[in-house]
Amino acid sequence: MSEKQDKIPDLDVQTLAGEYVLGTLTADQRAEVQERLAHDPALRKAIDGWKSRLLTLTALSEPQTPSSRFRDRIERNLGGLAFVQTKGKTRRIKHRIHWWDNASFWRALTGIGLAASVILSTQLLGQVPTPPPPAFLAVLSSPQSNAPGWVIQASNIRGIQLVPVDKVEVPPGKVLQFWTRADDWEGPISLGLVGPGETLKVPTDRLPPLQPNQLFELSLEKAGGSPLNKPSGPVQFVGRAVKAG
Repeated sequence: MSEKQDKIPDLDVQTLAGEYVLGTLTADQRAEVQERLAHDPALRKAIDGWKSRLLTLTALSEPQTPSSRFRDRIERNLGGLAFVQTKGKTRRIKHRIHWWDNASFWRALTGIGLAASVILSTQLLGQVPTPPPPAFLAVLSSPQSNAPGWVIQASNIRGIQLVPVDKVEVPPGKVLQFWTRADDWEGPISLGLVGPGETLKVPTDRLPPLQPNQLFELSLEKAGGSPLNKPSGPVQFVGRAVKAG
């Protein structure tokens, strides 16, 4: 990993907090953020706010009852075992680690989910499974204030999901229009109109494959949407996709 990638990008506090909570920073960048938390109350407040808002996303998934083996493994990971030397003897102690910052928990959760998908697809199809398609995340922020307003979860199979994380005001007679564009496309593609506070789901079967760094934005348009094949009004929120995991 290059030195440039290891350093925290030049982001405002809200955007940095969002990327920290979403897990899009590198391990070295996360460690730097954690060091800043001890003396940066604004960053701590922003991270707490992101965690609180994103907890609502869990309602989008069906609840699952973990097996006793999986539950025991989570408890072991959350225990954060460490060792200390006392009078020539090694003693094991436990440190409680917040689940948001426990990399072992996320690796275990991802690994078990992937393994279950591979086993199920092998049993059903009777053939060698192919790797799962990449998933992407994006945080859309206001170009004027850099305040985050929306989160995008996307994959070529499950589609694109736009989720509000903060209250957004839209003037009477206006609508928000959702757009996306990759670097090698001829122009942007409209993904539909979005109402304030609404979650929008867009299928990707008629779109080119999603890409890292793909642009997503919300423009303010007259009722009915833009008359052009691109935003005709000011862009209210914008962000780029990063590969999840």
